[in-house]
Amino acid sequence: MYRISKRFDFSASHFIGGLPETHPCAKLHGHNYVVEVELSGETLSDIGFVRDYHELKPLKDFIDTTLDHKHLNEALGHDSTTSEVLAKWLFDWCKERWPETSCVRISETPRTWAEYRP
Repeated sequence: MYRISKRFDFSASHFIGGLPETHPCAKLHGHNYVVEVELSGETLSDIGFVRDYHELKPLKDFIDTTLDHKHLNEALGHDSTTSEVLAKWLFDWCKERWPETSCVRISETPRTWAEYRP
């Protein structure tokens, strides 16, 4: 199996609904997020790619216009703005465009990651 990954960055604010008000994530706060999309394939194109990295530019454009310096609760349209939910949401967006999409990882901090991999 061949795998490629590409990272994207954005900054955004959010709060997570349904938590006790004493929980730090229940309050408005922000992160410098890292998104990593992984594509996998059993075979390569004639040139030798799973997919050309340049073809992933629409994800950068989507992140820049929809998420970067935005409020995630508004961007996603709800208060369940965990990294896990964000990973699945971006996975679905990517999978519609690139069938080779196998995983999306989201990091809020250098020490935390959430991943959606069906």
